[in-house]
Amino acid sequence: MTLEAMKARIEANLSTTHVQVIDLGGGDHIRAVVVSPKFVGLPLIQQHKLVLDLFREEIDSNEVHALTVKTLTPEQFEKL
Repeated sequence: MTLEAMKARIEANLSTTHVQVIDLGGGDHIRAVVVSPKFVGLPLIQQHKLVLDLFREEIDSNEVHALTVKTLTPEQFEKL
């Protein structure tokens, strides 16, 4: 799966205001930074689950070996 395809899937499903998807090495170790108003009021673990569940098939098949996720609400992102 390409980084562009991963970014597009996140954008299409999470009403994002910012998405960055980075290859950390080998094409199967990925970092995603996702900013979405859908995260407001959710515990961090639920925020991460929303992102990780989008790639469950790729993770289970080991196409994506590691997916590191950083989630932020738009308000948190603005403060950075």
